[in-house]
Amino acid sequence: MRALNIAATGMAAQNMRVEVISHNLANMNTTAYNARRAEFSDLHYQQVQRPGTVNSADGTILPAGVQLGLGVRAAAVSMQIAQGTVAETGGALDLAIEGQGYLEITLPNGDPAYTRDGALKRNGDGLVVTSDGYSVVPDITVPEDARQITINAAGEVYAYFDGETEAQLLGQFGLVTFTNEKGLEAVGSNLYLETEASGAPNAGNASEDGRGTFRQGYLENSSVDAVREITGLIEAQRGYELNAKVITAADQMLAATTQIR
Repeated sequence: MRALNIAATGMAAQNMRVEVISHNLANMNTTAYNARRAEFSDLHYQQVQRPGTVNSADGTILPAGVQLGLGVRAAAVSMQIAQGTVAETGGALDLAIEGQGYLEITLPNGDPAYTRDGALKRNGDGLVVTSDGYSVVPDITVPEDARQITINAAGEVYAYFDGETEAQLLGQFGLVTFTNEKGLEAVGSNLYLETEASGAPNAGNASEDGRGTFRQGYLENSSVDAVREITGLIEAQRGYELNAKVITAADQMLAATTQIR
């Protein structure tokens, strides 16, 4: 009976939706996290009678035909691009990105990665790195004797030193944009990799060509909407229950068939 297999695909789809919602809720406090959404599409159709075919009985054209669907499948888990709220931290190297763009990171193997997590630190050599110790492009080193660091909206990093009235420019952070941000490959630790689907990275200065700006002393919060996720969780649970009822009904119909004498 087709209903058993169809309902099983529905249960698997709702289970996957719950997993995505669970991941979103788990990352409610992850810096610059964008919520994910499970997307589905219907499976192949069995063409018992194709629409537009000729009825063999009287030669008329079938206006609809008989097409039996075989269930549902996962089509994608897409990232919902949304600006999270910014929260003040007061950290000199905390940077919130307001608008489009990613910071470029250099991985230990030399490959580039991209992130919106602006919780930056200094390592033992004064180099500005991420929380995982990956260097930010371009390499900017903050001298040990710098008494104050300021970063403007364009990403220019200035340091103030004792005995000097003028700030010294240490470098400038840039932002990278992509034609299709949803095509980036998430690899964990708030990092993304370029793919063919995302398009090539387009690097440049903040506030130029549609890129966002930096805000020192702030971090971007997660864009997860807890109310929406809980609502989706209830919908997924009810959908799972309905598909389970279909399996129960199909099983009872099969049982009735086997008991016919």
